[in-house]
Amino acid sequence: MEKYTSNINADKLGIIDGMIDWVRVVDRNNVVLYANKKMKEDLGEEIIGKKCYEVLCRNNRCEYCISSSTLKDGSIMRKQYSFGNRTYMIVSSPLFSDDGKIEGSVEVFRDITNELLLAEQIKEKNKKLNDDINFAKNMQKRMLPPKGMYNGVSIDYLYESSESLSGDFFDVFEIDENNTGIYICDVVGHGVTASLLTIFVRQSLRTIAKGNMSINKIMKELHKTFLALNLDYDKYFSVFFGVFNKASYEFKYVNAGHNSVPILIGNKNITMLKSKGYPIANIFDNVSYDVSKISLRVGDKLLFYTDGITEATNNEGMQFGVENLIRTIKSDGNILKKIKLSIDNFSTVQKDDYAVLLAEIL
Repeated sequence: MEKYTSNINADKLGIIDGMIDWVRVVDRNNVVLYANKKMKEDLGEEIIGKKCYEVLCRNNRCEYCISSSTLKDGSIMRKQYSFGNRTYMIVSSPLFSDDGKIEGSVEVFRDITNELLLAEQIKEKNKKLNDDINFAKNMQKRMLPPKGMYNGVSIDYLYESSESLSGDFFDVFEIDENNTGIYICDVVGHGVTASLLTIFVRQSLRTIAKGNMSINKIMKELHKTFLALNLDYDKYFSVFFGVFNKASYEFKYVNAGHNSVPILIGNKNITMLKSKGYPIANIFDNVSYDVSKISLRVGDKLLFYTDGITEATNNEGMQFGVENLIRTIKSDGNILKKIKLSIDNFSTVQKDDYAVLLAEIL
């Protein structure tokens, strides 16, 4: 060893002799001048004086030699290398002599085999998780009501999610031959938890409302069913629910904490369907809702939306707001197309889910 380390200060190398990583020093001729205790124990004492690539069971120098770059300009280089059944991350750093010249390249071999195996396992699990989320996303979209006619009501909508799964949802369904249920809900948060709650709302409302014409009772039963889930206090949702009767053209509705007030678009007038009520949450043991009602006419439109529309934010931090929404509605053209175009132009980065449901009375 003395033959090869005569110009290397042993004090510089003493600290690395106890490292659990392999460490060696290579000169400009690819000769191993030094190897720490761990490397010699694993590969043998005779590696000193050998060519660096011979130690790794190669006949020729590596095609990509990081030590050559380090010895040339002192740069710190790294590469991944497989040896035997193990994989290493090799980092080469310059070893300077007392006069400031580069006299060798210090190569540290960090065994990353287990890390790579773990990363591969995580990758596989993430792939399965993404596949499951994509399946759930497709299911959620398939559960949206088909666009078209429902008991004298024509519906169309916009639906966008900031993540793979949305916490915004709406539904239109026939209660009986004369009555149609319409609602929009906004579940707190995003992702899997929020999407599962939207499915809960859909299935619960369809079941509870079947044959039940008391809107207050429907909402009280929905709240009771939600309490039975025994979820944490931070899980809750708002919902605006209404029933349209095609025989009387009467629309009855309640608002369970939905702060995006639906809009009635008449022949010449814009009316906000304001109504107060608590959201569906387990912090309330008992709830009761005020039922409002309006008479509709052929050609009237009901616009339901979530706060992803009004709270869309531009580059200056300003929100789109209700006033912009109303101005958009009043302008000429297809309402939903105008809303989407206005939101896209206003906010270049979508940060929240949004849903817009347009119901036209025929």
